[in-house]
Amino acid sequence: MHTEFNGRISRRSLLQAGAGLLLTAVLPAPGLAATSGEYRIAAAPARAPLAGDGRPEADVWAYNETIPGSLVRLRQGEAARLVVENRLDQDTTVHWHGIRLPNAMDGVPGLTQPPIRPGESFVYEFTPPDAGTFWYHPHANSLEQLGRGLAGAVIVEEREPVAVDRDVLWLLADWRLTAEGAISTGFGNRMEAAMSGRVGNTVTLNGQVSKEEQVRAGERVRLRLVNGSLARIMALRFEGHRPVIIAVDGQPCDPHEPDSGRILLGPAMRIDVVLDMQGEPGRRYGVIDDFYDGLSYPVTQLVYDERQSVREHPLDARLDLSRNPLPEPDLASAERHELALQGGMMGGGAMAGTGGMMGSGMMHGMMGMDGGAAWTINGQSMTGDGHAGMEPALTFQRGRSVMLAMRNETAWWHPMHFHGHSMRVLSRNGASAPHRQWQDTVLMAPKDVVEVAFVADNPGDWMLHCHVMDHQMAGLMTVLRVS
Repeated sequence: MHTEFNGRISRRSLLQAGAGLLLTAVLPAPGLAATSGEYRIAAAPARAPLAGDGRPEADVWAYNETIPGSLVRLRQGEAARLVVENRLDQDTTVHWHGIRLPNAMDGVPGLTQPPIRPGESFVYEFTPPDAGTFWYHPHANSLEQLGRGLAGAVIVEEREPVAVDRDVLWLLADWRLTAEGAISTGFGNRMEAAMSGRVGNTVTLNGQVSKEEQVRAGERVRLRLVNGSLARIMALRFEGHRPVIIAVDGQPCDPHEPDSGRILLGPAMRIDVVLDMQGEPGRRYGVIDDFYDGLSYPVTQLVYDERQSVREHPLDARLDLSRNPLPEPDLASAERHELALQGGMMGGGAMAGTGGMMGSGMMHGMMGMDGGAAWTINGQSMTGDGHAGMEPALTFQRGRSVMLAMRNETAWWHPMHFHGHSMRVLSRNGASAPHRQWQDTVLMAPKDVVEVAFVADNPGDWMLHCHVMDHQMAGLMTVLRVS
């Protein structure tokens, strides 16, 4: 993951995109489910105190009545069986984001499975080949179902985990709440769909608003970060600490400190870090998100208890994780293809990071008043949640190595997610990507050109789309076929 970016998003550009913010922080320690290959997960209406203690609860849609949904813990190489029951009044599915699984288990309605009708259930069965941090969410009415709370984390345990004192999950999510603490309506705003997407005014961590996380001096923590937001990009800074990234999107990388000390986390991305708690007992240290210029806010504080440090020096143990069994692409013989991301609202003046909205109007392909597409990939738009009626943009022979150049010709950021595969990031804007990183969700800044490579070894029709959910629903999605 490349954590440098060309300027921060400006306050003006974000507010113009309809996302004025008054952020609240959060925190929690997640409850871990017992390790098991079998789970029952029900999607149903529920209530949750998203605005914090003392504020009214919000009507949400949740997995097993909790925000986030039940933590699913699986074992690498062992079969999993997950029964999903739909107690909503609309169709749904579940996409097991980042897991390399059979196409029929991928959760795209119409493309890989029939939708799960109200009152019905669907059984997902697969054997996860990779250990790491993943998550699950709907791929039907994605914008509203995810925006109302349907999301949960998946941890596939390593056979040889990194040595830490604690393994902690933070699933961050972004909500647009009313003054009364309810989830605001208005999903699918056409202006937002052509700009930054639905960025909210409240951020929670594991479903709760909190101001502090208790830590102890000298301990080593593995922190699994998951961005479950509809559109919010985060740049997390741990004051007084030096986080070391050990995995991106579930895939181990060369351990390294992030550029400028910031962890850049786009929607749907996951980053595992190791934190050595070298602060002073009794002190507080902020965890700050300052991606949007002028709109930084505290996600939480690391609060040290008064006890003596658990050890005098940082734990002397390796941070490298065992590699997952990803097939290495043969770059010399790889097929080469390009995908151009186009559309959205454009303008003439530069706004920090986003380009923004200037009075020159919209590019060809901008969403019209009829609810049509705002975005294209190689000149084609696929709106909604995925379907079988669109010819694939690219077709690969099974087992072939592929090099893909993705060109962001828009003025907006896009976390591009490829189902069923993980991609090795080769370069960004002509510079080699460091730290040997593989990703299933690649965050692209405006005008970025990112080269990735992978082996097309998983047969089927697979979605590739932006995980800013407004962008996906408004056309920034296509199908890549492995035959």
